[in-house]
Amino acid sequence: MEIHDSARRHGVADEGIEHAVAHSVTWVELGDDPQRYLLAGPDRAGNMLEPVVLDLGGDELVIHAMGLRRSTVQELFGDES
Repeated sequence: MEIHDSARRHGVADEGIEHAVAHSVTWVELGDDPQRYLLAGPDRAGNMLEPVVLDLGGDELVIHAMGLRRSTVQELFGDES
């Protein structure tokens, strides 16, 4: 897995990004070319992150990572309210 500079824009450490991707609890296909996935997973401290990963035919490129937002929770888990 490679981490693009754009994934670091929100100050999430590489180790946290790697942990969130490796331990993701759910994901959804975003349907682009190349295929993109929106994930939710914890960093090493247990804080939930929302990485976006490109599937490059066997290689993964993380292009976005930040703390999990309410809108992403709704996208991944549905409206729980």
